Amino acid sequence: MENTIISLVGARPQFIKEAVIASEVHKTNAWNHILVHSGQHYDVNMSDLFFEELQIPTPKYFLEVGSSSHGKQTAAVLEKFEDILLQEKPDLVLVYGDTNTTVAGALAAAKLNIPVAHVEAGMRQYPKDMPEEINRVVTDHLSSLLFCCSELSRQNLKQENITKDIFISGDVMYDLFLRMKPRFLKDKMLQNLTLHEGEYILVTLHRDFNVDNKKSLLPILEGLNDYAKMTGLSIVFPMHPRTRKRIEEFDLATYLDSMNIVEPVGYLELMGLLEGCLKVVTDSGGLQKEAYFAQKQAAVVMPDTGWREIIESGWNQLVSANKARELLPQILQSNSPQYPQNLYGTGEAAQSIVKSIMAYLKS
Repeated sequence: MENTIISLVGARPQFIKEAVIASEVHKTNAWNHILVHSGQHYDVNMSDLFFEELQIPTPKYFLEVGSSSHGKQTAAVLEKFEDILLQEKPDLVLVYGDTNTTVAGALAAAKLNIPVAHVEAGMRQYPKDMPEEINRVVTDHLSSLLFCCSELSRQNLKQENITKDIFISGDVMYDLFLRMKPRFLKDKMLQNLTLHEGEYILVTLHRDFNVDNKKSLLPILEGLNDYAKMTGLSIVFPMHPRTRKRIEEFDLATYLDSMNIVEPVGYLELMGLLEGCLKVVTDSGGLQKEAYFAQKQAAVVMPDTGWREIIESGWNQLVSANKARELLPQILQSNSPQYPQNLYGTGEAAQSIVKSIMAYLKS
């Protein structure tokens, strides 16, 4: 009898991770794969590119939980997803990352004695009271199969006395990066913005702790401005609407005179800019890791990151906003260290995950 697995997603990045795994499932006809979308975040602008390239199917169930407080949102997913589990009676539930959808799905399944597999297990980040960190820890302790992006994640689980059925699968986002790489629009972006390869810094900033406070945002802009004036290199800054609004509100626009400010760009355009840049300054969890994939060193403007293995390898560096004016020019002018290979596998994470799940279901 064919096994049934329900894959639960609630946000755009989870859709993409799910699609990478689902494409591997369909290749091998591994099991009956049911997609459920909680509706925690509904992105009407989700790129057609990903639907086309990854063949993302329409979810069988859409829970429509929408935005709400953490408690209400988690409760809504828990209640509605439980009904689906009782109806479908899956052999396993697959969850991703660290959202309220993730922890609610794991709770619903575990209470019905349905095994849970967690993709991106073992990631840990300070502060420990942040909602995403709570979701990660609870989900890991409820899961029967834990798929880690790296050895460091496995060590994190071990410190919490989780030692069984842990797999270092690698990162499905690296699978995606390699798959999409031939379509990155580097030449188009260099031409459109009159840039020369290796002669600009790519910058993205959007986190509230960096942009919503003038005391944080000012030294970041000062550091970038100082570097541009010292070196003559371009600062290419696809600017988030939130960041633009705060710069105007805090009367900091004069610091943008030395920068190339552009509208936010899509995935292929951003990856094209990444491929052509010298280094990266970002507070994006995704871009700091994609910079590593592209072998570009990043200054990560955050107090901590879930992708600590890149920091510990010496490749990326954490920069606190209050020290950004001093540190950003130093990091951007320094020579990059030796590139640490294969921190997140070799681009076969989805294949590894599917094989491990199939073996588990047969055992």
